[in-house]
Amino acid sequence: MASVGFIGLGNMGAPMMRNLLKAGHTVRVFDLSDLARRAAADAGATAVTSAREAAQEVELVVTMLPAGAHVASVMLGEDGLFATAAPGTLFIDSSTIDVATARLVGAEAAKAGYQMIDAPVSGGVGGAEAGTLTFMVGGPDAAFERARPFLEAMGKTIVHAGGPGNGQAAKICNNMLLGISMIGTCEAFALAEKLGLEPQKLFDIASKSSGQCWSMTSYCPVPGPVPTSPANRDYKAGFAAAMMLKDLKLAVEAAGIAGAAVPLGAEAAQLYAMMVGSGDGSLDFSGVIHMLRGKA
Repeated sequence: MASVGFIGLGNMGAPMMRNLLKAGHTVRVFDLSDLARRAAADAGATAVTSAREAAQEVELVVTMLPAGAHVASVMLGEDGLFATAAPGTLFIDSSTIDVATARLVGAEAAKAGYQMIDAPVSGGVGGAEAGTLTFMVGGPDAAFERARPFLEAMGKTIVHAGGPGNGQAAKICNNMLLGISMIGTCEAFALAEKLGLEPQKLFDIASKSSGQCWSMTSYCPVPGPVPTSPANRDYKAGFAAAMMLKDLKLAVEAAGIAGAAVPLGAEAAQLYAMMVGSGDGSLDFSGVIHMLRGKA
């Protein structure tokens, strides 16, 4: 079993950390929240008072932070982890951040003599709690193989997407597609209601026809057809609209840098910005159907 430093104990990071504990690893944790640190200590981790302290005397460090600026701040500079962690430390960044920062940080890790992967996740809070996350991994082959056992303690599907930053590229492309498909699914169900077609009837037909997609069959945005979807619990977030907006913004930003056309991705970002701006950012992203019905 290994010694692990874990930095960032939010809705995703905390259950991921607990799964490392369940796998028998010893874990040192840091988060800005006193409450999060206390909860981690109650679960069996050692809570410390700084990111630097969390990265001391450990074999690997996992970070789960809000944005690229936070990752760069923790890793780089005279007081950053690349200047202070023990030689041979493995870094796994599971934050969802911009591709450019992921590649910059990965390059700086290599310069400092560390192995590092970017490994953002898909699967939501439920997947984090159940240990069934999908990890999309970018980084060198050797770093990926070294990280694999730890990723398998937290997830079910582990995919090596290529070199540094490719994990982030896979994540934002996937979530752009998800955001677009959810809006289309919501539009179809909202139109069906206006036309007098029952939601269950539309589901029974479209889920077996050419309109079938994950947003419909696994995460249906209206109550009834898929009992486990957030629509059946007042759109309590499995994946919050604010988080979808963050990922769509990252996708549009990356497209601009790469010179790719993403007109539907850009429009999806605008619609989720409207939803978040209306005060519904904490709702599940499938709750965008309310806005399309004119109820936001």
